[in-house]
Amino acid sequence: QVQLVESGGGSVQAGDSLTLSCKTTGRTFRNYAMGWFRQGPGKEREFVGLISGWGPTTYFADFVKGRFTIARDSDWDTVYLQMNSLEPEDTGVYYCAASSTQSTQAAQYQFWGQGTQVTVSS
Repeated sequence: QVQLVESGGGSVQAGDSLTLSCKTTGRTFRNYAMGWFRQGPGKEREFVGLISGWGPTTYFADFVKGRFTIARDSDWDTVYLQMNSLEPEDTGVYYCAASSTQSTQAAQYQFWGQGTQVTVSS
């Protein structure tokens, strides 16, 4: 059974940092781009960033402004989203997902985790 399981969410203050993890099981995701998306209260799900399936190349949404990084471990089964200088606007449920193409569009992702809540207070 293919699973993507996020962890590491929580409640923090503005300016704090959090690292989210996405553990994959059931198949290899080598050559799959791994993306992070989020959905804030009353908002549509939006792209946060991705790491390429072919190397360490990453790409982020404009609102990240250099605050976040994405990495994957050497076994290619865990992906991390390091978030620094968090703002209240970063509040939401964060999802990891896997895509056979390198895309910022949620519809291009075939596998999804269940999400982890991040709450940032001012």
